[in-house]
Amino acid sequence: MKVSDYISITIDRFPKGYVFTYSDFNQEVNKREAVIKALNRMVESGKIAKLSKGKYYKPENTPFGKLQPNQTQVVKDLLEDDGKIIGYLTGYSIYNQLGLTTQVSNAIQIGKNEVRPSFRRERYMISFIKQKNIITKENIPLLQLLDAIRYIKKIPDSNVGSSCIRLLAILKNIPDKDKSSIVRLALKYPPATRALLGALLDELQGASLTSSLYKTLNPITKYKLAGASKVLTTTEKWNIV
Repeated sequence: MKVSDYISITIDRFPKGYVFTYSDFNQEVNKREAVIKALNRMVESGKIAKLSKGKYYKPENTPFGKLQPNQTQVVKDLLEDDGKIIGYLTGYSIYNQLGLTTQVSNAIQIGKNEVRPSFRRERYMISFIKQKNIITKENIPLLQLLDAIRYIKKIPDSNVGSSCIRLLAILKNIPDKDKSSIVRLALKYPPATRALLGALLDELQGASLTSSLYKTLNPITKYKLAGASKVLTTTEKWNIV
């Protein structure tokens, strides 16, 4: 089978929006150049689109034009390595999904244990947030919540008060075991994050769950989160002003 035919058949099996590279094709090393040339010819013909150098995707055509792949596909090489999770979407990438803002950003933020400088991949600016906890598939939703609490003042088209209301609704609906887990994970976050999480959880179910967080905080330090006291009755205890 010709290289071009093999590539065409393989791409037909990919779902719309799937991002791939030449390494997705099981060809001998000496045929690598032929694969790359075939892919570039398909870009020129419009069958596939180029995301960035060496990265292609199968576009979904709509009456409004070609859809870009979703953000997970755009950065999947930065989230997983040989089946192991090494990062997760966070920050601007998930505020909309969490209902914290109506804005959709072209900035993609990734939480990782080892960060690297920001860079651009086509229309997306990709940056990194240092995560001190071990990242697992199970704790990613909790880490995303903690990141939102940490950067609550930077959530676009929102304010601290409205964000607290939404965070209360999210935290209320997570299982008790996850509430215990988020408290444990928060111990590796900055003091202001621990304080706001403590205030949010106290608002929902009292101080029994948050005593470990409270003990880690300096009793004379104040945390400036204007608007939180209008929503939470527990801010004074947590020195949130």
